[in-house]
Amino acid sequence: MSTCSVSKGCFVFKPSPKKRRLSHKPDHGFGEEKGDSEDSELRFATCQSLWSKIKAETEQIQEDLNKQLFDNLVSFLRQSHSDFQEKTTEWTRGMKPREIPTAALVLGVNVTDHNLTFRSLSEVLQNNITPYIALLEAKDCAGIKNLMQKLMGQLMNCHIDEDSLEDEDYVQVSQKRIRCSMTTLVSWYESVTKKTDSGTPSKRTSPSSSHGQYPPVVVILKDMESFSTKVLQDFIVISSQHIHELPLVLIFGIATSPMMIHNVLPHSVSSLLCIELFQSLSCKDHLSTVIDKLLLTTQFPFKLGEKVLQVLINIFLYHDFSVQNFIKGYQLCIVEHFYSQPLSVLCCQLEDAKMQANALSHGQCENVRRLPSFRRYVESQVSEKQIALLTEDSCLKETVQELLEDLQVYHENYVSVLRCLHVFTSFLPKHPLGKQIRELHCTCLEDRVWETEEYESSLQLARMLNKSDLVTMLQQCVEIFVSSSGKGFDKIVEKLKEFLTQFQQLEVAEAIQEQDVSVSSQKELQKKTDLYHLQKTLLELKESRRCKKLTKFEVLRFEVVDYIDSLVREYLVPADHKTLHEVVYFNTASVLREHLNAAPRIALHTALNNPFCYLKNQTLQTDGGGISNKAPDICIAYRLHLECGRLINLVDWLEAFSTVVMAAEGPKADAASSAQDDDVIHARFIRAVSELELLGFIKPSKQKTDHVARLTWGGC
Repeated sequence: MSTCSVSKGCFVFKPSPKKRRLSHKPDHGFGEEKGDSEDSELRFATCQSLWSKIKAETEQIQEDLNKQLFDNLVSFLRQSHSDFQEKTTEWTRGMKPREIPTAALVLGVNVTDHNLTFRSLSEVLQNNITPYIALLEAKDCAGIKNLMQKLMGQLMNCHIDEDSLEDEDYVQVSQKRIRCSMTTLVSWYESVTKKTDSGTPSKRTSPSSSHGQYPPVVVILKDMESFSTKVLQDFIVISSQHIHELPLVLIFGIATSPMMIHNVLPHSVSSLLCIELFQSLSCKDHLSTVIDKLLLTTQFPFKLGEKVLQVLINIFLYHDFSVQNFIKGYQLCIVEHFYSQPLSVLCCQLEDAKMQANALSHGQCENVRRLPSFRRYVESQVSEKQIALLTEDSCLKETVQELLEDLQVYHENYVSVLRCLHVFTSFLPKHPLGKQIRELHCTCLEDRVWETEEYESSLQLARMLNKSDLVTMLQQCVEIFVSSSGKGFDKIVEKLKEFLTQFQQLEVAEAIQEQDVSVSSQKELQKKTDLYHLQKTLLELKESRRCKKLTKFEVLRFEVVDYIDSLVREYLVPADHKTLHEVVYFNTASVLREHLNAAPRIALHTALNNPFCYLKNQTLQTDGGGISNKAPDICIAYRLHLECGRLINLVDWLEAFSTVVMAAEGPKADAASSAQDDDVIHARFIRAVSELELLGFIKPSKQKTDHVARLTWGGC
């Protein structure tokens, strides 16, 4: 047998024509794996409809949050070159002749969300300011030549062949090669800003009437911190020398701090920039808005359980601060819920849910009867009702419609009372129940919030609030309940307004009492000047401290806090205590962790060590930790390499691999295996070893040519 080293190559396996043929009927796969194919198409359509509405809402949220920032940027760009005229050096107020208007846009550390922000910003600027916008990234601008190529390519809308221009400073425009330089860019700008003879400029090469005759040229550096210092310096210095001919504006995308500009650029270069700072909304505030609009609302029927929501929030807080990733995780929850829950056809608006409940099949009715929450509901009914619910589908459908309506009312009341409780607890010292409403929401979903120690401490602190804070909180609660869509809040609003009226009456009574006390105290002070009366007064003060009576304000404050406590106990019952909560709540946090909390090391080890876990082939199951000869070649090679030390002899490894592959469990298999050619086994081994090297488990060793070194799990 000839010896060979670890081969390095690329192996292409073309699929058979049968596999390449696609079915004309779209396959969504909802419920087919688990045998719940009933209503799968309806569940898929409901899922798509729900996500389209949620996606539109998230886009609207993003647009509303960025509106103020974009308006400020548009105003800055309009003023940056408002006095620019061709071939003149007249400048706007506050700028030196060679300074470049620069907007430092601080977007935060959630870098994955920056692309969406810059895309929206480009659309806004193209619609309002200028058609000449270039977005540059550090990975495409390794040198000043690459930067100019990308800049001119985007501004002039020309094609750049990077392979052919690797060592050249030219771009290809309409069969012409144009040199990449600032002089060429200035000449191009002068040509496109000149009006044509007909007075109708072209769509791309000339600005529209809304942009003016000399619109600025905006260059956006999306990741300013990642750019090479030398590239930035050269570009800024060159641009400043032509700023009187080209109305250039720079926008720096900054993830950390605006001080990075001065850390990266020396004073001689940064002095050429007229910098204005723009701060985007905090990603935490953005997340709070998303949770408020998507989860704490009755607009969307789909809800997240406490553990699932906590997983998404933890990934946001401890990994990436990305709101877009949070929304993608939310989308995954929606898809997983509609895929795994057959009764998710009822997870829609109330009217549609009632129609779907009335059209439930017998199989779906049995699915309803299997729900744990519905079992608890049946057990709480009288015997006649129990028999009807378990045997009659018509009775079950009517009950399901009533329960869905009760669930809708529960959510409406829950959100309003949750906001009211948040008003009282968010400003307390040390924030026992959390400062953000999402923390309070998770606590209420987890268990009865009134049974927690944090809630008791919050009530004790609330009983010490001053009058002005208490009145302000009551007014906010009245606004919450008035604007709420919940039912039965009229009495609550009346009671809260009654408390406010009593506080106002207390203020009037206290003002009158203070006047009377001041007059009487002056008279008594004139009388009680001897030692006897002073001692008597001290004894009275001590006695009053021992048996202190509550004032009218303190009594009223206790009543307010107790009333809020009663609302919490009535309306903030955990969702898993409500019947049919499984229809709208997704609680499988383990599935979410598997998809979002990636553990590639564990996944690779499991796949290679136990391929049955993923392939679900019964022939791959072995007893006693043996190696099946039916396993993929890479799995066999991996299992064998685990038995070796730091260095692995390729010849010994090949012999062990050949022994496992040719081993068989019966005489027929033995005959079939012995017929294999040694060269084929050798080729299979080389391919398996190459794949392990590609995955990073081994590497060629310089110590011995016929050995490889392990890189993982104890390797050097």
